[in-house]
Amino acid sequence: MGILIKQSWSSGFTRPVDEELIIKIADGDMEAFRDLYDAAAGSVYGFVLSILKNKYDADDVLQDTFLKIYSNASEYEPKGKPLAWILTIAKNSAYSKLRDTGKTESLEEQNTEPIDFSSMENAEQRLLVETLFKYLTDEEKQILLLHSVSGMKYREIASFMDIPLNTVLSKYHRAVKKLKEKITEE
Repeated sequence: MGILIKQSWSSGFTRPVDEELIIKIADGDMEAFRDLYDAAAGSVYGFVLSILKNKYDADDVLQDTFLKIYSNASEYEPKGKPLAWILTIAKNSAYSKLRDTGKTESLEEQNTEPIDFSSMENAEQRLLVETLFKYLTDEEKQILLLHSVSGMKYREIASFMDIPLNTVLSKYHRAVKKLKEKITEE
């Protein structure tokens, strides 16, 4: 196929994901593919990193996710939630990676490479992400990333993660409170 995806995932923190891009990708538009990557890669990378706890595996899943998006764009059904579709592909790829590599034991017990945040362009983002991964539970990380970084609404997160809305709200607010306390301490 010859698709080269550059590692510029940090640029994805601010751009909205437009489902028109997916429709154009289905028609073979490589510029639309690059635009979608630029818009969504940060959200995808942060999300899969919160699952995998390993930057090398997260890089692999990021690549795999976008290859699957390219291959399956014609199957996308516009429903106004393109990021949810993308993150579902990413989540499935991340869990598949865990199964394929035999990492079914507790992720907390794994001996993984430390996460290197130095490639992030913005120092404030780097500090936030370092703090986020250090002090929050996996579910809190995912909820915070999905809402704050990906821009998903709480109801969308609840549906995406298959947990009650009240749980999403309480875990989000608990995570924000933890971060504020830790940032104040440090």
